[in-house]
Amino acid sequence: MRTAICERLGVEFPLFAFSHCRDVVAAVTNAGGFGVLGAVAYSPERLDAELTWIDERVGGRPYGVDVLVPGRIDASALDLRAHLLDFVPDRHRDFVTHLLAKYGVNAPPQPLTAVADEFGRRVTGPGATALIDVALQHPIGLIASALGPPPPEMVAEAREAGVPVAALVGTVEHARRQVAAGADIVVAQGTEAGGHTGEISTMVLVPQVVDAVAPVPVLAAGGIASGRQMAAAMALGAEGVWCGSVWLTTEEAETSPALRRKLLAASSLDTVRSRSRTGKPARQLRSAWTEEWDSGQESPGPLGMPLQLLLAEGAMARIGVAADRGDAGALELVSYYVGQVVGQLDRVRPARDVVYEMISEFAAAVERLNGLTSS
Repeated sequence: MRTAICERLGVEFPLFAFSHCRDVVAAVTNAGGFGVLGAVAYSPERLDAELTWIDERVGGRPYGVDVLVPGRIDASALDLRAHLLDFVPDRHRDFVTHLLAKYGVNAPPQPLTAVADEFGRRVTGPGATALIDVALQHPIGLIASALGPPPPEMVAEAREAGVPVAALVGTVEHARRQVAAGADIVVAQGTEAGGHTGEISTMVLVPQVVDAVAPVPVLAAGGIASGRQMAAAMALGAEGVWCGSVWLTTEEAETSPALRRKLLAASSLDTVRSRSRTGKPARQLRSAWTEEWDSGQESPGPLGMPLQLLLAEGAMARIGVAADRGDAGALELVSYYVGQVVGQLDRVRPARDVVYEMISEFAAAVERLNGLTSS
C-alpha cells in the first residue's frame, strides 16, 4: 500500500496508532504501521526514557509523538508563581471525596504540590514545548498537536529538525486554522473517536476537510478499528487512518485488567462526551463517574482544564487500584477514553495481529469494490 503519506514518512502501511503505551507504539511500528506516543502522560525526563526505549526496539523505523496543546485553558495554569491545587475550589474537592465514599472507595491522598504543578502545566504552551524539545532529540518521524493550533515554537523547531507537524481537528474551520499555523498533515477526527472530539461524524467531516485543505494530506480518525472502516476512510479521500481505541484491548495496552474487561463488555452505546475527566468534552466509557459529574444533583460541575484533569486523575488512580481488587463501587466508577468502536472490541490479542488483520481486511474490501465496477 503506497500513499503519499507512506512515501513521505517511510512506512509500509498508512495506519497510525495513537497510544500512551510505548509497547503498543513499538509493536505497531515494527509491524509496518506508524506508532504515535501520547506525551502528556509523561514528564520531560520520563518521556526521554520512554522514547529511548522505543528507539532501541524499532530498528530505525519511524514513529511519532503527540502533545496536548489546548487553545484555551484555565488562566491559573499560566501563573508559574502559583500552585495549581490552590485553585481547585473546596466544593470540588469535597465532591470527589463524597463520590469515593459513596461508592466505597477510600479517599485518595492529595498529590504532592510540585508533582501536580508539573503535571497540570504539561497542557500549556510552555509545558508542551518542553516535551517537544525532548521529542526532537530522538529520531521521530512526526510531531502531532491535539486540541489547538501548533505553537509557533513547535513548528519552527520541527521545521529545523525536518520533522513534519500533524494537527488534529474536528471542524473544517479548525483544519484551515491548523494549516495556516503550519501543519503539514491534518488528522480529521470525527465525534465517534475516543478522547477530545467535536460533534461532527467522521463520514461527514473527512471529505469536507480533504477538500478544504488540499493538497495537504489528511488522515481520518474516529470510528476506525477494522480494514473495512479503513477502506471507507480512504474512499472519502484520506491518505491514511489514525486509530486509538482499537489498541486499548491489545496485550500490550496500558489498560488495567478490570478496565479491559469493562471495555470488552461495552457496546457502542456505552460511551459519552463528557467534561468530567479533563474539563473539555472528551469521549469516554460511560460510568458512574461521568453520570455523577454530568447529571448528579450534587455535582458542582466540571472545572476547566487543567484543574479538572488534576482532580480526575488523582481520583482515578485510586479507583483503578480498587477496581482491580474487584471492589464493586470502584468498578462502577472506573472509566477511560474510548470511542464508539468499543462495541467491536471483543477479544485481547497482540497489537501486531490487529495491524495485520486490518490490512488484510482492507485489501479484501478494496478487491470487493473493484469487483463491483468490473464487468
